[in-house]
Formats: sequence, structure tokens, C-alpha cells
Amino acid sequence: MDFDLIFVIGVALVAFVIPATVSAYTDRRWPKLAVVMLLVGGGAIAYAAQENPDTYSLGTLDDVIVEVLGRYTN
Repeated sequence: MDFDLIFVIGVALVAFVIPATVSAYTDRRWPKLAVVMLLVGGGAIAYAAQENPDTYSLGTLDDVIVEVLGRYTN
């Protein structure tokens, strides 16, 4: 299993939580989708970090994202 890919998908989902939350509050709705995306993305990040404890940190975040994008776009 590719834990780097799971981690990057989790980071992308968590990044999309902010616009989804702003959109929900602008439309005066409860942000259900944002909460689900936060739980799924956070779970994916936690799972990948638990399986490889010393691999993921804020300092290596950009390296992991670029590596995964390079691996799957080639």
C-alpha cells in the first residue's frame, strides 16, 4: 500500500475543507460535507503517519506531495 498517496489525498481533502466551510456558512447551511471531508482526510493523514511515524512532518510535506505527483503523472 502506498502510504505517501494516502497522505497526499488526506492533505488535499483537508485543504478543501476551508472553502467548503466558507461556502456553507455563506449559504447559511450547516457544513456537513466539510465535516465529513475533515474526518476522512484527517483519518487518512493519521493512518499514513501511524504506519510511517518518522516520514511525515511539516518540513517534508512539500517533498512528499511533489514525489507523489511526479510518480503518478509519469
